[in-house]
Amino acid sequence: MLSLNNVEVIYDDVILVLKGMSMEVREGQIVALLGSNGAGKSTTLKAISGLLKPEDGEVTDGEILFRQQPIHNRDAAEIVRRGIFQVMEGRRVFEHLTVEENLRAGAYTARRRGTFAADLELVYGYFPWLKGRRHHTAGYLSGGEQQMLAIGRALMAHPQLMMLDEPSLGLAPLLVREIFDIVKRINREQNTTILLVEQNARLALGICDYAYIMESGRIVLAGDPQALSNNADVREFYLGLTEVGKRKSYRDVKHYKRRKRWLS
Repeated sequence: MLSLNNVEVIYDDVILVLKGMSMEVREGQIVALLGSNGAGKSTTLKAISGLLKPEDGEVTDGEILFRQQPIHNRDAAEIVRRGIFQVMEGRRVFEHLTVEENLRAGAYTARRRGTFAADLELVYGYFPWLKGRRHHTAGYLSGGEQQMLAIGRALMAHPQLMMLDEPSLGLAPLLVREIFDIVKRINREQNTTILLVEQNARLALGICDYAYIMESGRIVLAGDPQALSNNADVREFYLGLTEVGKRKSYRDVKHYKRRKRWLS
């Protein structure tokens, strides 16, 4: 469905962030993109969704293909109409609008007209908490409710590819697990392909079909979640576990030098 081939992204004409980034997302899968802060994960999503220009960024080399068609020079609105919807880091709901007005905004580009009421019920089925708050101003919702609203707003657009940027950020562990379970249901029940950017490697590997690990603007490891979870480098550096399954101290992880190698 989606492929990035040797993509380079530069900000302000001088700052090279993505350095030959290559990856692919197959239709119907949940694909996780993991890595530490500053690795280039959010930049990768913005390059796909056409949101680099407002931040003085641009794709300077390589190509991004969606269903075999290049999209790296397309306008963000056109990319949404093609079926790609990004849920931004930090939720980014329209705070002055109500819950239902936010969901209506998400339906603006939906191709299937006349289904708004049914789509609302679909979203409320996944997030029943929102139905009781549908007339509440979104800015007064809790962080978890705003994250649910942001995902629900994306669902209203009937996306073929939904991209989630750090959905666990700032949320309680129990709520994070609940949201991840709902994301998995959406993938299976709506056949929505999902590209998940996440720092919580353990949770992401628990729901994805394939995963990439990114570092300094390029992919350094890739494989199915089981293989990555069993890889000594991933366990020690990203999951904080030693070879015998004991959690390492922060000091040990901080000073650990991971050996870069690919998983076939």
